[in-house]
Amino acid sequence: MTLNPSQLDHSRLQTPREDRTALVEPPFEHVAELSAENLRLRSGLDYDLQGRSLADVSLMARAELLDAARRWTAAYRNVSAAPADPHGLIYLAGHQPQMFHPGVWFKNFALGELAKRHGATAINLIIDGDTLSDTSLRVPGGSVSEPYTAPIPFDRPDPSFPFEDRKIEDRELFVSFGRRAIEQIAPLVPDPLMAQYWPLVQARAQHSDNLGACLAQARHQLEGSWGLETLEVPHSWICTGEAFQWFVAHILARLPKFRADYNDSLREFRRSHRMRSISHPAPDLVEEGPWFETPLWVWSAENPRRRRLFAQTTPGEILLSDRQSWEARLPLQAERDAHAAVERLMELQHRGVRIRPRALVTTLWARLVLGDLFIHGIGGAKYDCVTDRLIQRFFGLAAPRFLVVSATLHLPIEHNRATPDDLRRIQHDLRAMIYHPERYLAGDSQSAEQLADSVPLLRRSSAGGNALPRTACKRAVAHGDYPSGDADAPARERAELLAEKQQWIATPQTADNARRRCQAIRRINAALQPWLDDCRRLLAERLAETSRRLQAESILAWREYAFCLYTEPTLREFLSGLLHKTV
Repeated sequence: MTLNPSQLDHSRLQTPREDRTALVEPPFEHVAELSAENLRLRSGLDYDLQGRSLADVSLMARAELLDAARRWTAAYRNVSAAPADPHGLIYLAGHQPQMFHPGVWFKNFALGELAKRHGATAINLIIDGDTLSDTSLRVPGGSVSEPYTAPIPFDRPDPSFPFEDRKIEDRELFVSFGRRAIEQIAPLVPDPLMAQYWPLVQARAQHSDNLGACLAQARHQLEGSWGLETLEVPHSWICTGEAFQWFVAHILARLPKFRADYNDSLREFRRSHRMRSISHPAPDLVEEGPWFETPLWVWSAENPRRRRLFAQTTPGEILLSDRQSWEARLPLQAERDAHAAVERLMELQHRGVRIRPRALVTTLWARLVLGDLFIHGIGGAKYDCVTDRLIQRFFGLAAPRFLVVSATLHLPIEHNRATPDDLRRIQHDLRAMIYHPERYLAGDSQSAEQLADSVPLLRRSSAGGNALPRTACKRAVAHGDYPSGDADAPARERAELLAEKQQWIATPQTADNARRRCQAIRRINAALQPWLDDCRRLLAERLAETSRRLQAESILAWREYAFCLYTEPTLREFLSGLLHKTV
């Protein structure tokens, strides 16, 4: 059977390096067993959430999720008329609403195919509580031999508001983005999917000014036209429901323990994986006087900059604050029923206050409460091992299993590929020419052993059998015994040097001869270098060419290009081919 996520071998969770390859861990044939085990774990959710059982809150959350996903998806594409049963199987995945690469997109197709095979409802969560860090897309251009990349902006930069409240700031820039991106990539990919995708984005922009919604809905429309039957919903829609308020109230009521368990889980993860950074995979929750940091963000529609949410326990209530200008009070205590606190949290939501989970709590909520199987990418899978520890520590429950899916697809550009190994081989040869020139010269005439036997003027010293410092042949040339125009003199000199080095190499090193032996070999190596000039020049040219090709390869074979920069046939073949091989 599959491993508990906390026991996953991280060395196996490596990004697929080769073109058109995928990572699926555990294999798809284990999914039925995986979700069955998660269902078994779910059947025992008798944990108390301040007056409501976790099982009841989970059923409420699943009903809210299915309703919200149907309403959101029906706004822009057809949805099945029959509503899904919250008691049925729900498979989940999630990502920020941006133009991600095909390896991430493969998760969506795997989600849809697996749900269809196992009779589950497939829902992709649009994680809109994250911020948009870059309003441009990296797009390649130039030629195959000299490619380059340029950032093509699709909107004006702003103070990095969360996607939930991030509006399109520059309509003119937004409208022209598709044309500019296509022009940039045209010399390399003449018919990118952008030509189909961006008109869909523009059509959605007529209905909404939310940038993330336009990007995500247009992509989901493309998926529907390719036969993918999934639902989508912004994570923020789920966070406004009553079920999530019960979850938040429970964390706040027991914040000292939650904070300790959260930090201990992070520290254990860092120790086990030898991570020195105290901010990875997430920073610890701090304590500032009477204030405890929560694993939540807070902002408002009027001021959509995310701030950390802090809480302070006072007699009979909990005080919430961003430690700047906003405060709110909850009628909540650790041992008290949370109905009143949930009503207050719902009231804050209606007034435009956004209380949203951070990354680890986002997936904790999704895996423990919302779905029966969550599909992660590699990064999320590694960091969600922290979530496993937290679920076990704080809730005392076994963490549900998850699936890890990732893939790699290169742009469809024909080119002569180069690898770092190609460069290392040439660099190795250039270095070997300095210290082992005989490898490149002996084969050009005779082997070193043959040379040692065939040069009659080579002398050996009577003591120890070491080769003379200067061969008789070399002395003869130096003294003019050979005519200056003798064409054979250089060949004889090279042969003598090669034979002399072979004898020194064959001579065992002793304390008495070590210095003289080393000096002799260095002298011979230096003397042989002129015969390698042509070979060295050719290798230097190959080194420069390989370096150039390697630089081009780093651009042409980068796996992170947005899916809409690929051609539709390439994407369809890639996605369907991987599903055929892996599902």
